[in-house]
Amino acid sequence: MVELNKDERIDDLLTHGLYIIQSDEVFSFSLDAVLLGRFAPAPPKGRIIDLCSGNGVIPMLLATRTKAQIDAVEIQERLYHMANRSVAMNKLEHQIRMIHGDLRDIHLKLGQGGYDVVTVNPPYMPVPAGEQNMNPHFAAARHEIHSTLEDVIVASGRLLRNRGKLAMVHRAGRFVDICYMMRQYRIEPKRVRFVHSRQDEEASMVLIEAMKEGKPGLRIESPLIVFNDKNEYCPELMEVFYGKKGSI
Repeated sequence: MVELNKDERIDDLLTHGLYIIQSDEVFSFSLDAVLLGRFAPAPPKGRIIDLCSGNGVIPMLLATRTKAQIDAVEIQERLYHMANRSVAMNKLEHQIRMIHGDLRDIHLKLGQGGYDVVTVNPPYMPVPAGEQNMNPHFAAARHEIHSTLEDVIVASGRLLRNRGKLAMVHRAGRFVDICYMMRQYRIEPKRVRFVHSRQDEEASMVLIEAMKEGKPGLRIESPLIVFNDKNEYCPELMEVFYGKKGSI
């Protein structure tokens, strides 16, 4: 029986019978993490690492698509412990290893060039932008307090093997910053999908797949629409949530 703190609950991930420990006192996963877990490449074997892993939702979603070994790095100790218990609750310890650490120097522990895929759902806003939430867990999840966009891309480049792939979800408004920074560190954007809340609204998120030491050439896929005109999730999203669709 999993042990819960007084403020914690167990939520259904709506896919493959998975459950996750969450709390209103820390930042819970949202749609962007679910989409990245289905967008990211999932080789049948090899090594994957998830950065800024939070409570471990992305590694658990990836585990439904691959038998590859998955490491997951989280700097906040509270979230690391929650993720560890979620992994154990779902009996995924044989595949997922949670690591409490800082992505900026995690290569010193894990080595360089050893991963086939890096996934990351980083904080979206620079520290000066917007009003920071007084809750330190929410502030760290939303603002680049522990790592900047450049830190994330540098860390990814260190961890990836040549021609390994980086998959990221971010705010659509930072798309140019992301592409510019990736090219600075020889990680070439290869596949992009913009996410729109509704058909007639501008993109709110962007999903990007890039390749270390890849050649130029970008494929922009059809937009992903979240809600239809009845304010219901579109069929593609329903298939993702309920596990009928393995990837997007």
